[in-house]
Amino acid sequence: MPRFFIESGNIRSEENGDRFVTLEGKDAHHASRVLRLRPGEEVTLCDENSWEYDSVVETAGEAVILRVTDAKAGHREPPYRATVYQALAKGDRFDTVVQKSVEMGACEIVPVVTARCTVKIDAKDAPKKVARWQRIAYEAAKQCGRGVIPSVRHPMQFADAIKEASKASVGLFCYEGDGTVPIPKILEVPEPETVSVFVGPEGGFDDREAAEANAAGMQMCGLGRRILRTETAAHFALACLSYQFELKQR
Repeated sequence: MPRFFIESGNIRSEENGDRFVTLEGKDAHHASRVLRLRPGEEVTLCDENSWEYDSVVETAGEAVILRVTDAKAGHREPPYRATVYQALAKGDRFDTVVQKSVEMGACEIVPVVTARCTVKIDAKDAPKKVARWQRIAYEAAKQCGRGVIPSVRHPMQFADAIKEASKASVGLFCYEGDGTVPIPKILEVPEPETVSVFVGPEGGFDDREAAEANAAGMQMCGLGRRILRTETAAHFALACLSYQFELKQR
């Protein structure tokens, strides 16, 4: 069933108790021109609180009007809030990280500037980059049936990012150096409220960054016997989280 994201405040109630939502702009174009939705067809709407609304198309054109037929708490979101702190990467690799992190359940993606990053983003270009990544997150959330749209934040420096990431219930610092603990061992804990997944660039973290992360209380996390590419590591860690705290609980 087609899925669109709305703000809860955009649901309007009529005197007879019926509730309606109007899609405009790109969403209306996608609904009426791309999906070719017609009156009577069903649509799922999701708001910022992870509520889902079964709806029926009333009219379709430049604006699309939908009548809400039922509302229920969504069940698509993980029981934890996972934030991916991903070092900037070459080419379209960061695009891949955003798309797949959304599919794997992350609620936020934070670009991070590390010592070995070869990609530089100046203050002038950052808003355009972030807007593009946010569009990728939006499309991925629609495609995979998320209950909310994960956010892509503005780039952070390593020191600021590690300080923030260390406040999570579980902080995973994905590292291929000495002193790591296998991720299955780290995740033998009660279900966490928040998780941070910290991933380095193509050249990995330098020794100073690893020491700083360790001192901040991050878990030096091993992801197995093979060294993963920068655009793969976060997805692997998120998959482990999903298995441990979602799939095994069923």
